[in-house]
Amino acid sequence: MPDTILVSRHGGVARVVLNRPEKLNCVSSAMWAELAAIFRALDADAELRCVVLSGAGGRAFCVGADIAEFATTRADAAQARRYAGLSHGALQAIARCRHPVVAAIAGLCVGGGLELACCADLRVCSASSRFGIPVKKLGLVVATTEMEPLVRLVGAATAKEILLTGDIFPAEEALRMGLVNRVATDEAFAAEVDRLVASIVEGAPLVARWHKKFADRLCDPRPLDAAEHDESFHCFDTEDFRIGSAAFLAKARPKFVGR
Repeated sequence: MPDTILVSRHGGVARVVLNRPEKLNCVSSAMWAELAAIFRALDADAELRCVVLSGAGGRAFCVGADIAEFATTRADAAQARRYAGLSHGALQAIARCRHPVVAAIAGLCVGGGLELACCADLRVCSASSRFGIPVKKLGLVVATTEMEPLVRLVGAATAKEILLTGDIFPAEEALRMGLVNRVATDEAFAAEVDRLVASIVEGAPLVARWHKKFADRLCDPRPLDAAEHDESFHCFDTEDFRIGSAAFLAKARPKFVGR
C-alpha cells in the first residue's frame, strides 16, 4: 500500500506531498494525524529553510476531508469534536511551523484543501487550478479554528462570499481575492515554485523565521510587550548579520549559516 504522505529533503528544502491522487488527495483521519506529526518534526529541524506542501497527480492539491469516513468519524457532534482534534492539530502545526511554508497548488483546492493552503505562508497556483469551500452543500459548518486563517488572509467579507456562495472559482479570481500570491501557467508552474523557494532559501534563515513570527504576531490585536519589541534587534547579534554585512560591502553573495 503506497504511503499517503510523502516527505523528501534536498538541502534546506523539505517537500511534503499528499499522495492519494486516485481520491484527489483527500485527507483521511490518519493523514491528519500524520500531517501534524510531520510538520512538528519539520519545525524542530534547525537546518531547514523552507517547506513545500503539494498534492500528487496534478489533478488536485487537495479536496479536503475524506467524506467516505464521515459515517464513522463525524456522524454526530461528539465524534466531530474528536475528529477536529486531528484536523485542527494538522492545520495548527502547518501554521506554527517556524520555517516558511509554500503551498504549491495544482488542480482542485477545495474544502479542507483550501483550509490547508491558507495555513501556509505563501501560495502559488497553476492557471488551471480551482478553489472554493462548498460545504454548505453538505450541511457542514467550517469550524472557527478552520475559518480563522481564511478570514485573516482575505478578510471577513471575502470569506463570507466564499462560504455563503459555495462557488468554485478559477485561479485569477483567487489571485484577486488575495487567496494566492502568484499564478503561473500550467507549463511554468513547477519552475515558478522552484524560483520562489530559491528566493526564500538564499536569504538568512533566522531572518525568515523572525519575519514570519513578527507578521503573524502583528495580526493579533494585543499590544506588543517590551520583550517582543526588543526581539527585533536580536538579529544584530547573529553570525548571519556579520556574514551578510561583509558580503554586501564586498559585493559578494552571502553564504548564511543560520546562527
